[in-house]
Amino acid sequence: VRIERVTSTAALSQHLQNQVLSQQERGAIELETLTSQGQTGDNEEELVVGWQEKLFSQYEMELFQNEAACQTPLDRQYHTEVKALNRAKGRPNHRIFTYTDHDRYTNCLPFHQLHSTDLLTTTKSSPTFLAERMASVRHRRQDRRTMDCNIPKSKIVNWEPTEEFVKTSHVVNSTMQTMHIMGDLGPPGRLGQKENECLLVTIKTDGSGTVIVKPDFNKGKEPYRIVTEGEKREVWRLTLENVSTAMQPEEKEREQNMYKDLYVRHKEYLNSLVGQDFEMPPVGILRYVMNGEIVSAKGFEYDNLYIHFFMELPNNWSSLPFQSLSGVTQTCRTRTLGKENVAFFSYPFSFEAFYMCEKESEESVLQWPVLYFKVLSLDSWQRYRTEGYGYLLFPAMPGKHTLTCHTWRPLQTGTISALRRFFIGGSPELEDYSYVRIPGTFKGERLSRFGFCTETTGSVTFNLHCIQQARSFVDATMLKKRRQKVFDQLGGFSQQGAVCTILG
Repeated sequence: VRIERVTSTAALSQHLQNQVLSQQERGAIELETLTSQGQTGDNEEELVVGWQEKLFSQYEMELFQNEAACQTPLDRQYHTEVKALNRAKGRPNHRIFTYTDHDRYTNCLPFHQLHSTDLLTTTKSSPTFLAERMASVRHRRQDRRTMDCNIPKSKIVNWEPTEEFVKTSHVVNSTMQTMHIMGDLGPPGRLGQKENECLLVTIKTDGSGTVIVKPDFNKGKEPYRIVTEGEKREVWRLTLENVSTAMQPEEKEREQNMYKDLYVRHKEYLNSLVGQDFEMPPVGILRYVMNGEIVSAKGFEYDNLYIHFFMELPNNWSSLPFQSLSGVTQTCRTRTLGKENVAFFSYPFSFEAFYMCEKESEESVLQWPVLYFKVLSLDSWQRYRTEGYGYLLFPAMPGKHTLTCHTWRPLQTGTISALRRFFIGGSPELEDYSYVRIPGTFKGERLSRFGFCTETTGSVTFNLHCIQQARSFVDATMLKKRRQKVFDQLGGFSQQGAVCTILG
């Protein structure tokens, strides 16, 4: 850290001193008079300051000489150090001094001095609300005095905070160590006055290794300018350089190994908190989780498409009470890709269901949940038209699946129906969506759709990520055979019996 006075008075004093030195015949009396008024140490000073190194100011030297003024253990320690300096040749510094992290004067600095941007520009900007709060939050612990060692004056927890209390106290405060490098910019012979103290550099660091230096090192650039307040308004130049020794390769490697060991231990600590036990479903229950995405739709007649979908659970399947079984996508415009008009939805949805195993019946067949969907279009007059119906069976195999489902829509013969669909919107709709596959109310042996007119429309693409979980999957003897005994046989004979074998 280097400070240098550059005002006209200092330059004139230096010029006169040089003239006296060149005129040896005039004697040493005039030289002694001029040097007493403008010594070199009063105009410039350069010091190498270490992290949290305490350099006393003239004010602190006078204060800590009196043992009666020392109240805290830190004050008494400073009293001992000041006495040692007085017995020696005095303090090594003249104008530059420091406030360390534990000094009681650190949180008493004027607020405008905590913003060293004044060193870079002469215009003063008004501080923000957050900056004002952060100026007093650093050493807040020292403002809390106690009646005795156990009971603090202020409440630790405020159960009924007011709006003003929240506004003044709700400030993010990360634990950081702070050090201020100060300068006593008073006139010669009048050092030690608090009003002449000026903040030169602020250095902060946290536990993660982040170091904040404000203002930054000059690195060959021009020095910072400091303009003092008062009648004379003297100008000083500040130069900051980093003279720390670079780390050796062995030290860097040792530090990296230390951090790696620390991260490994922290990971093991987190693993011990989480544990190795998964949330398992009860015995005899298969848990089915599906995270899906409606990717796109193409090949439909009109633009501005949206999809309405819902899930149907067969017998022995159930879901959580708060689980939503239906949803609607956003309205999406189509774009032309090749010969097709494609609408990209990228609409995510998730679903969780549970299958409870019961005794196998020869007449019953295991049924998987079904996703029914309906594609509609909407125009600028808020007229909607049915573009197609389709369904999707939940995959029996876990993993990722990309499925494309083709759709159709009911069709009325004749020109009037086509004109109504074009001009006023609307079209025939299904009262029961399950009619796309097998209606839920159907109890017969054969389902006839004779006479029902339909028209093939477009297709919808789904991305499905399926997870299946059961207690029996953990059994080591079943790990290699579970797919053959469960999933491969689900599409063949005795499907329900295979699942019951695993879940039983």
